[in-house]
Amino acid sequence: DTIIKTVPTFEFTNQMGNKVNNETFKDQIYVVDFFFTSCPGICPVMTRNMLKVHDAFPENINFISHSVDPKRDTIQKLDKYAKKIGIETDERWHFVRAPKEEISRMAETYMVIAYEASTVSGGFEHGGQFILVDKNQFVRGFYDGTDEETVDKLLLGREVLFNEK
Repeated sequence: DTIIKTVPTFEFTNQMGNKVNNETFKDQIYVVDFFFTSCPGICPVMTRNMLKVHDAFPENINFISHSVDPKRDTIQKLDKYAKKIGIETDERWHFVRAPKEEISRMAETYMVIAYEASTVSGGFEHGGQFILVDKNQFVRGFYDGTDEETVDKLLLGREVLFNEK
């Protein structure tokens, strides 16, 4: 028995200062994750693996990376981070920020942990999942973004979604 969750209505600001909402991803397959630019832990590995997915499908898949640190991850800092990893525009990959409450709501929707935690390095605890969302904005899969083998399974899952009518 599979429970398919629908992505709720949302609106964020991306690294270019543009609004990103459900309409941005209308009829699009996309991958979601949670990160922060000063993360000393899993984020660099997740970013490298997300780039692998990004580069494997140059036109047919989009991305939204939610910063869990809206206080420090300004639009300018998100833009600098995107450019550092080779993302020059916001056509396909959106690094977004929103008030803490909104990020918490989205993390809960995606069943991912994302919260401030003074006891961990970097000050935030967040899950390392990549969440695959289909063209109808239904969550279709969860993948460990820190594990290359699991990320390869995400690439296969994406293929299944493209073949759906």
